Amino acid sequence: MENQYYTLIEKQDFYEIIENKYGELAIFIDARSGTPEKPVLEFDGKQTALLKRDDRLAVRLDNIDPETRNVLAESEFVMIVELTGDVVERVYGVPVDNVEEIVFKGKQTRADELVKAKSKEDVIKSFGAIRSWTGGNRK
Repeated sequence: MENQYYTLIEKQDFYEIIENKYGELAIFIDARSGTPEKPVLEFDGKQTALLKRDDRLAVRLDNIDPETRNVLAESEFVMIVELTGDVVERVYGVPVDNVEEIVFKGKQTRADELVKAKSKEDVIKSFGAIRSWTGGNRK
């Protein structure tokens, strides 16, 4: 069952970044379920990037190669290629947002995963509420 109440940040243990002769970058990662919605890649200019796939799922890329850092920092867009084994599941363009620091908010549940609770409104929407009752005393 899909975890509807939390936003997940997953660490991508193995990824590949390639550059073409025009200086454009493509990042190959494991395929995730669902279609990305307004994805963006945050890059701290050092060694970490965070692909925000949608409002629920972000993929963390650690230990970016030193030779790649300058090219990535100067890129406005990168191509993301999601693979299942050697099969391409989806390809999409993502804007690069250079940030001073990537802050991982949430509770770390495993070595490679962080979990962040959604807002009250998000939980109510995910729950599929059709009615709401308020009880207790308001002062």
